[in-house]
Amino acid sequence: MDYEKLLDRAKEQLPDDVDEGARFEVPKVKGHIQGVKTVINNWFDIAKTLDRKPEHLLKYVQKELATPGEIIKQSVLFGSKLPASKINETIVQYAEEFVFCASCGKPETKLSKEGAIIMMKCQACGAKNSVKSRI
Repeated sequence: MDYEKLLDRAKEQLPDDVDEGARFEVPKVKGHIQGVKTVINNWFDIAKTLDRKPEHLLKYVQKELATPGEIIKQSVLFGSKLPASKINETIVQYAEEFVFCASCGKPETKLSKEGAIIMMKCQACGAKNSVKSRI
């Protein structure tokens, strides 16, 4: 068989409902308001999914939302009432800036510091880009 016939045969065997959407989704926060504070219970799960340190993610969110916060056990406690939508939006911004490759858009990246510059190296395509560090 030639290549074209093999390719056609392979396409015929694919299921009709192949998901061509994004394979990676930024997780949503789960938490509650406690008095005048906001508690996020799945902070470490979010950081693990993004493959980033929870402290780095927290520092970014604190700066963007102009609120104090601290890690307590496996949760994060913010010093003000914050809507989950605003926190989720900020985490998506963090992912776009510090997780997704600028060249191929995949999340398989690693951060490293070279002097005063943070570099992001993509494990999928090999691209290496500097990150605008605002934290």
